[in-house]
Amino acid sequence: MIILAIMFFIFGFVSWVNSILIPYFRISCELTHFQSYFVTFAFYIAYFVMAIPSSILLKKTGFKNGIMIGFLIMAAGMFVFVPAALVREFGLFLLGLFMIGTGLAILQTAANPYVTIIGPIESAARRMSIMGICNKIAGIISPLVFAAVILDPGDSELFALIESGTLGDMEKSLILDDLIRRVIVPYSILGAALVVFSLIVKKSSLPEIDTESENASEELSGEASRKSVFSYPYLVLGALAIFFHVGSQVVAIDTVINYAGSMGVDMLEAKVFPSYTLACTMIGYIIGIFLIPKVISQKQALIICSFLGLVLSLCAVLVDCPVVFMGHHINLSLLFLCALGFPNSLIYASIWPLSIHNLGKFTKIGSSLLIMGLCGNAIMPQIYGLIAQNCSLRAGYWVLIPCFLYLIFFALKGHKINYWHKQA
Repeated sequence: MIILAIMFFIFGFVSWVNSILIPYFRISCELTHFQSYFVTFAFYIAYFVMAIPSSILLKKTGFKNGIMIGFLIMAAGMFVFVPAALVREFGLFLLGLFMIGTGLAILQTAANPYVTIIGPIESAARRMSIMGICNKIAGIISPLVFAAVILDPGDSELFALIESGTLGDMEKSLILDDLIRRVIVPYSILGAALVVFSLIVKKSSLPEIDTESENASEELSGEASRKSVFSYPYLVLGALAIFFHVGSQVVAIDTVINYAGSMGVDMLEAKVFPSYTLACTMIGYIIGIFLIPKVISQKQALIICSFLGLVLSLCAVLVDCPVVFMGHHINLSLLFLCALGFPNSLIYASIWPLSIHNLGKFTKIGSSLLIMGLCGNAIMPQIYGLIAQNCSLRAGYWVLIPCFLYLIFFALKGHKINYWHKQA
């Protein structure tokens, strides 16, 4: 559990720093809003592309060696940031982000089944919540730490000067080169740290998971007739639920700095808003640890959180009221967006055990299918960015509504569907 907790902390630290990378790259690499969201696309599309290869890798190497390889691939992706920064080439940054995402795909394909299987399935959401706390603690501090390392107090004036259009091409290029090279040191340190941790995992006592033997109990219950992972409707529908959930979550977090900027809050101040969202998520996780499964079931938590997410999303796009919050003059819709962190906390933790139970020999490939659903993190921000670019940043949040409508369907009915056709 300690090793898994550290892993989930690393997942969060690496993933949620994207919320500050998006506006940072938008300025330093001279991107449009739509182009800047390729940060999340390159990072998370790796989950879709590499999920099945990750499952094959884990089958050949075992979970423990697979985790070590995942960390090394992540480290290599971080080292790619060094040449990318030296030539200020956004395409190279995207390659590095894809490699980091590939490493994470391997790690999450291994880590989530560990959390689900190492204890009773009824309390899996509680264990997921514990892991989620580690993930979100990292998510709260990573944008703040990264901003503290790469941003200076006078950068607000520098950003305004860059976007004013008054600088000459050569002068602007020199300033932007200096700005982007600030990522070299932190990403080099992170890469080295991941190499060290991969060696620690290699020497650790982390046990292997024998998912193949689990099929024996299935043969007694008639489940052996299932010939493919796609024979489990609740798993396929669960992968779609993961897609819409993580997509809505990353939209709510990774776009919030730009949205706050549209209200006149500069990046140095707006960097705190992703932390507010993740703090709400932390509160949800803590509640889940105490309530699941003793007070409410995983299914009930999913239903409540899905409905609450829909209500908050509607408020984010429909409520228009200026407020002062923590000294910031903002629109109330921004706070509703931050509050989405609360219902989002227990949705993932509830979807996973409802989708992966009783898969037996298909557990690894089923885990990969669910991991593929994480590509929602890549697709939904692009849809948001397209709408935001052509309409407004606020209008882009309409993408959240169909996400939560589907989650309500899965919570009420989708997870109960055991067969595609009614059994005789």
